[in-house]
Amino acid sequence: MIARYSLAEMSNIWCEEKRFNIMLNIEVAVLEVLSERKIIPKKDFEEIRNKIKLDINRIKEIEKITKHDIAAFVDQLSESVGCDAARWIHFGLTSSDVLDTATAIQLKLSCELIIKKLEILLSILKKQIKKYKDIVMIGRTHGMHAEPITFGYKLAGWYHEMLQHLNMLKYVKYIVSVGKISGVVGTYSQLSVDIEKKVLKKLGLNSEPVSTQVVPRYRYVYYSTALANIAASLERFATEIRHLQRSEVMEVEEEFTKGQKGSSAMPHKRNPVGSENICGLARLIRGYANVSFENVALWHERDISHSSAERIILPDISIATDYILYRFTHIIKNIVVYPQNMLYNLSKSYNTFYSQTLLSELIKQGLTRIQAYQIVQSIAHKAILDKKDFIELCVKDKMLTKYIKPERVKHLCSIKYLLRNIKQKFDEIL
Repeated sequence: MIARYSLAEMSNIWCEEKRFNIMLNIEVAVLEVLSERKIIPKKDFEEIRNKIKLDINRIKEIEKITKHDIAAFVDQLSESVGCDAARWIHFGLTSSDVLDTATAIQLKLSCELIIKKLEILLSILKKQIKKYKDIVMIGRTHGMHAEPITFGYKLAGWYHEMLQHLNMLKYVKYIVSVGKISGVVGTYSQLSVDIEKKVLKKLGLNSEPVSTQVVPRYRYVYYSTALANIAASLERFATEIRHLQRSEVMEVEEEFTKGQKGSSAMPHKRNPVGSENICGLARLIRGYANVSFENVALWHERDISHSSAERIILPDISIATDYILYRFTHIIKNIVVYPQNMLYNLSKSYNTFYSQTLLSELIKQGLTRIQAYQIVQSIAHKAILDKKDFIELCVKDKMLTKYIKPERVKHLCSIKYLLRNIKQKFDEIL
């Protein structure tokens, strides 16, 4: 991922040096267990542990000859030890024992970091829900006025959605925290099942129940699709902010800091660039998730058609998701809300958003739904076209007041009445 969209902590998990160091730790962990089982002499293990040293530049030099990155990695480690004990390095292992186990550690660390970011976002959303739970705004469907909601209630939906992603990612962390030390086709021909379990326990991982030469890639699909789902939700929220910040609406706005410029040409511009950025990167993340599905089908016990793709998609999808979570959290924390504009926009409906309430009341009074709908629709359309208050028209309409008394109409046509039941939902969330 390019530096523009990379944060240090996640980038460090997926950097070349970190990965090689994880691979080194795996090799040492295997040797330690082999020493404990007396398969290799303890003194040889101690000598290896004291002398072994990673040199990434040297690995790349060797790889020019070997045309194999893990073979070059093993050769460089052996060179660094420089004695007879070096023969034990990579003993009984195949490349994927190291590669897939290293990936499992990186995925586990990535899950933990994203989980932490989700928890921060949830705590900020909860604070904003409390702050804006009574700020009334129009709810929209098809981009058109529907019925009133509150801005806090909109945020409450976002909160619950992200809470589900948090719970799912905790499960995904368990799914991907799986390595293998089972050999060239997963049959433990050189090292035992017990050795694998002990090595992976030292590394904080579980064992793949039945591996081939690789950990099956369906596990990575769980990870990538979980991140794509998080990104899809953030895109939904960001799209809403973009709509609400439009000049014709202007109900909320991203923070515009001192010295910031919205346009190189138009000084008046204050654009929702953070939300737009999130929407763009969400497309990228979904694309990477699609590639992870393609990596599941491999020839026989393994080929490397997945390898080149994973070198790109796993770091990038992790770094991009981490970035947009960070950016959206900043947007929500500093969101600017305009309650007066919300009330002004609410007035543009001429109170026609009470139509369903009166429809329901007419049905309760014994009218068929078609009859009730025709009565209310006629009044509502007149209010919109003539720019008249819907409630006033209803009170004066003889057909409607034949079934609902004017004072009852006024009682039903109130924001308090429409929103009387959402308090329970706030209580459940907060």
